[in-house]
Formats: sequence, C-alpha cells, structure tokens
Amino acid sequence: MVDDPGDMELYDLRVSVDRIEGRSVCGMSTGDYFELTNSAHLTLPEGQHFCVYALASVLPFLAAKQRDLASGDWLAQDSHFACPDPEERLIMRVERTRRRRLNSADLT
Repeated sequence: MVDDPGDMELYDLRVSVDRIEGRSVCGMSTGDYFELTNSAHLTLPEGQHFCVYALASVLPFLAAKQRDLASGDWLAQDSHFACPDPEERLIMRVERTRRRRLNSADLT
C-alpha cells in the first residue's frame, strides 16, 4: 500500500490577541491564542479561553487564510482583525504556521 500524499494543501493558522486598545471586558490578554489545524480542528492552550464574539468576527476569514491567495488580494496582505466590541478594541493577528497536505475526500 502506498501512502496517499493528499490532493490539496491548506495552512494551519494561529489567531492571537495582538493588542487591546480599550479595556478588556472578556478577560483575554495580549498573546492569548487559538490554533486551527487540519482544516477544521480548533484548539486552545489548556486553561485558556477565547471570547466567542472575537472568534465570530474572525471566523469568516479563516477558510480563505488557509488557502493560497493571489498576491494582490487584500486578504493576502492583511492579517489583523478586530473584535466588534467598541469598548474593548481587541485586535487579533492571523498567522500561517504550517502548510499541510490533506485529502479532500477526508474533509466535508
């Protein structure tokens, strides 16, 4: 049996709190993060949390950030996203951490 190298590539991502320009009402701090790996596995460091509202604001962009983008695409050049809470002004940074080869048949 030959190992299947996969038919597509996606990036694993780390979404971290880059800065908080207001007051932290969700209990998060600069440096808090979650990782998105293997297309859809979201993990947090043990004992940490991530605000569901901050997550909701960045979530629509993660599938695109996992893929190769055209060099002129704004999303290829921008990696910062803001939580919608105007009092908090929490700014997140999305970074690619690893390029992973996957089988599309294994994904939904």
